[in-house]
Amino acid sequence: MDYIKINKEAWNNKTSLHIASKFYNLPAFIEGQTSLNPIELSLLGDVKGKSLLHLQCHFGQDTLSWARLGANVTGVDLSSTAIEQANKLKDSLALNAHFIESDIYQFGQFNDTQYDIVFTSYGVLSWLPNLDNWAQVIADALKAGGEFYLIEFHPFQGLFDGYSYFPKSAPDIEEEGTYTENCDGTKSKTVSWSHSISEVISSLLKAGLSIEACDEYPFSPYDCFDGLEYIPHAGYQLLHNGQQVPLVFSIKALKR
Repeated sequence: MDYIKINKEAWNNKTSLHIASKFYNLPAFIEGQTSLNPIELSLLGDVKGKSLLHLQCHFGQDTLSWARLGANVTGVDLSSTAIEQANKLKDSLALNAHFIESDIYQFGQFNDTQYDIVFTSYGVLSWLPNLDNWAQVIADALKAGGEFYLIEFHPFQGLFDGYSYFPKSAPDIEEEGTYTENCDGTKSKTVSWSHSISEVISSLLKAGLSIEACDEYPFSPYDCFDGLEYIPHAGYQLLHNGQQVPLVFSIKALKR
């Protein structure tokens, strides 16, 4: 099974809808609104003048938001449609950025550049079958003293949607639409994998990175799961038996 080909086709289909969605709110972004959330802005701090590699960047809004904050950015994504749109957006806004169409593992094979920061966020890990290889790509792409930041949806939440918390040998193969409000009912085949937080941390440690911080959050900045409730000035929460479910986690790691 060529999971890369399958998922690339799915994300090409999704991207066309995402560009026009209220979820991504492209008009506001074009007018200058950042697409970044308080979690990542607080974690990364001042990025001015730093080289930043954004893995699984979709159509580039977050990458270009870092560029607006002064970072020298490179975005990588599997989807040819997403990278095409990212380049159009970059050119229309006259922002300095470099976008690469590539699967993460393939990118690691040809990349010979090292960065101050590697960043990836929200809905990225489930598309990767092997986190040890993923972590090695990150370690190889960092300068000595470079920092890696992951902000991701908490895998515990996936239990409520019927997914395993723990890794399995076989992937989940599904026919699904997109998570944006303008889903037109079109479904694409996707191939995904479950990864526990311990697996994520272990893979980064095996790659020689030092874990500096790991945090969990009861709120999501995005209304993209069933049963979420909006809490003003906080985000969206999910309650189970009256208790908050962890929805997001973050990791900061250092290459010493």
